Amino acid sequence: MNDARFRTAKDFGALGDGEAFDGPAIQAAIDAVSAGGGGEVVLPPGGYVSGSLFLRDGVVLRLDEGAALLGSRDPRDYPVVEGRWEGVTREVHAGLVHARGARGIGVVGGGIVDGRGQEWWRLFRSGALDRPRPRLVSVEDCEDVVLEGFRAKDSPSWTINPVRSRNVTIAGLSIINPPDSPNTDGIDPDSCSRLNISDCYISVGDDCIAIKAGSELESPGMRAPCEGVMVSGCVLERGHGAIVLGSEMSGGIRDVLVKDCVFRGTDRGIRMKSRRGRGGAVERFRAKGIEMRDVPCPFTINMRYHCGGARGDPEVADFGPRPFGAGTPAFREIAFESIRAFGATVAAAWLDGLAESPIEGASFKNVSIDLGGDSAPVPAEMSDWAPPLSRAGFCAFDVQGLRLENLYIGGQEGPAYVLGGCEGVRHLGCDPEPAASSSEGGRLSLLSARR
Repeated sequence: MNDARFRTAKDFGALGDGEAFDGPAIQAAIDAVSAGGGGEVVLPPGGYVSGSLFLRDGVVLRLDEGAALLGSRDPRDYPVVEGRWEGVTREVHAGLVHARGARGIGVVGGGIVDGRGQEWWRLFRSGALDRPRPRLVSVEDCEDVVLEGFRAKDSPSWTINPVRSRNVTIAGLSIINPPDSPNTDGIDPDSCSRLNISDCYISVGDDCIAIKAGSELESPGMRAPCEGVMVSGCVLERGHGAIVLGSEMSGGIRDVLVKDCVFRGTDRGIRMKSRRGRGGAVERFRAKGIEMRDVPCPFTINMRYHCGGARGDPEVADFGPRPFGAGTPAFREIAFESIRAFGATVAAAWLDGLAESPIEGASFKNVSIDLGGDSAPVPAEMSDWAPPLSRAGFCAFDVQGLRLENLYIGGQEGPAYVLGGCEGVRHLGCDPEPAASSSEGGRLSLLSARR
């Protein structure tokens, strides 16, 4: 075919036999199509072994049904580039599919992108790596990105990771990584705007979808917010968290809608996490039309998250007010509506704000939480003070303007509500109805009851 806007990898010498190293041929096709004004590079049925591929302006990589892009098992085939990892710009290995500063790009089709990450997981566990592992698909500072239809598996680390990118569509993906694979999040949008995730199935070894916005360790000019995010029609299974915000959120996360999704067996349902020193704000988050099954704790907001070097930090753990400043995180206008959770085993909810920055305007409307089943007590969240819990009720501390309407809690052991430092609680039609509590009695009673 002579059309420069449509070339197959085999036009440039790729064999697709699952053994030959086809990376240079595929890259040559990408470069030629981009130089010709953009178009599609097609992988016909077959197996194509490759290291990092760099998408260029206007190029869509299409994987036909029966085609598999197979990640090279040799780390040398993934060049070292500059990129953001866990909120900090540093040297990283380029992704299997990688783009930076490109426009009008995509990966589409009914084929497979297989990272064959087992060797990377082994190197990581042995401590042999001095740089972060490749992601399966990594796009930074890009615009008009489409990732649609393909199956992703065995990513070396995070699977889909758009960073500081705009107008991103992620639709109809199936993402499967083993449950014990390290840091293999499904989709991690980081400081992106106008991003739509729909109709995906995700079952991974870490968070299914984690929304981020850089950390306090990165220069302020790089901390763009993550905003205008919609997640719909997804099935999220077996990960640490189904929908996670943070903990890297220094640039702020706002205007997020999650709707019409199913969570199955994730450790947490909707999880938000930050700490003093991190800064940033989560505001205008809404989740509705969610069904959760066998999720130990359906809702958590944790402003004392201690992972990543803060374990034992007295400033992070302090219950008293600290000075409010640039490093103080904030959570505002968070709404949960029309959500059913079955088989929770740890707690109905865990909301833990700060004395100087309480969670503001959290609401639960038409929410039903059934606790049941046997499990060993574990903390609802990763913070120094959180006690082990089993089938505890709705736990909320330092929350201002908490609104509860038609909230049902059943099957809990002990009180349905444990509230402390909560001001302006309003409730209507709850079963059971919450009772008033003192500002400090909630935490103290929870600690004493669980010792």
